[in-house]
Amino acid sequence: MTTSVISPLGVDSPARGLECRGCGARFPLAAQHACYECFGPLEVWYDAEALARVTRAQIQAGPQNIWRYAGLLPVGQHEADRVTLDPGLTPLVRADALAAEIGLRAPLWVKDDSANPTHSFKDRVVSVALTAAKALGFTRYACASTGNLANSVAAHAARAGVPSIVFIPHDLEQGKIITTAVYGGDLVAIEGSYDDVNRLCSELVETDDFEDTAFVNVNVRPFYAEGSKTLGYEVAEQLGWRIPAQVVIPMASGELLTKVDKAFQELVEAGLAVAPELPDGRRGWKVFGAQSAGCNPIATALHADTDVITPVKPTGIAKSLNIGDPAAGLYALEAVRRTGGWMDYASDDEIRDAIRLLARTTGVFAETAGGVTTAVTAKLIASGKLDPTLETVVYNTGEGLKTLDAVSALVGPTYRVKPSLKAAREAGLLS
Repeated sequence: MTTSVISPLGVDSPARGLECRGCGARFPLAAQHACYECFGPLEVWYDAEALARVTRAQIQAGPQNIWRYAGLLPVGQHEADRVTLDPGLTPLVRADALAAEIGLRAPLWVKDDSANPTHSFKDRVVSVALTAAKALGFTRYACASTGNLANSVAAHAARAGVPSIVFIPHDLEQGKIITTAVYGGDLVAIEGSYDDVNRLCSELVETDDFEDTAFVNVNVRPFYAEGSKTLGYEVAEQLGWRIPAQVVIPMASGELLTKVDKAFQELVEAGLAVAPELPDGRRGWKVFGAQSAGCNPIATALHADTDVITPVKPTGIAKSLNIGDPAAGLYALEAVRRTGGWMDYASDDEIRDAIRLLARTTGVFAETAGGVTTAVTAKLIASGKLDPTLETVVYNTGEGLKTLDAVSALVGPTYRVKPSLKAAREAGLLS
């Protein structure tokens, strides 16, 4: 291939092309997600010297959102070029009470991405993907989604004044359907699983009727995936430019886990952040993955010590993680094995209990994916896989108000009294 110094994404972009994660073949920057040589997934590759020129001072002088890291991203170097809700710089919550309950003796932090504009981490990936889509000339925005992504694409399109069409499984939580439909774009409910939805979108993108449509997680997926890196960048910056020794990340496709790991690598290689010294004497970090028992093909493969990820038909309440045929599963396995981490999964009852535990100890109300991550963190400590003496960050990727049905039968008023002091005293509210 020929690599141009002037990127179609903008003259200041550090991106130089697309690279196959399987065979290493390189291609020009374009709306392409699969390798023409081996059909492997593509990701953005960068000019290493351009990344190395980014400084902490430049980042800290930037906006209070993901675009402070524009020098490390493929797009968005200029504000006028962005399609964005300006997500990012979400809270990193110190969770001492949670740590005490689950047996962690080192500092524990919750990265709470429910504080993003549409209340999930998907605002990060959509902002990057649609900024790339704008640069590449697309005039309609779309996605296949388990809910949160649909919310974000519809909201971004509404803000930008661009038509949108999003595709979801028909049986999503009502909260996620409403919080997509309210933005006024087209919402298509497919009678099938997310994997059926994704398959259809992969076919639609090849048709003439959709040639001007950017599917954020199909034809512009390499750019979409890069937005997840900002979750790694932010944690390191919020910890004073150090990498946490351990991170626990929910897995659907597995891509979020791989990109947080990539972000840590980039920061260390650029001299922007310092990796901790682990008990075995090496400098680095450990990456842990969390799935629900109803959809756990990546964790199952790890437990079986195999690279064969067998697709499953998803079940259970953690619908935002219900991808039965995970596109980045192999790469998630590689990251976990390379760093010395592990994966585990949680049942529906464990997820419900963990949502309540997280809320009670931190004031963070997570959707089911956050319940998965919290439950798995506790299991990893109990099993000895996660070191209780090392600083740990767990990721909450979405807002509990979107999945109220998960806990609605378990919580409610602790007292019910008539409006009088006598009734309050009889109920035990007064001594």
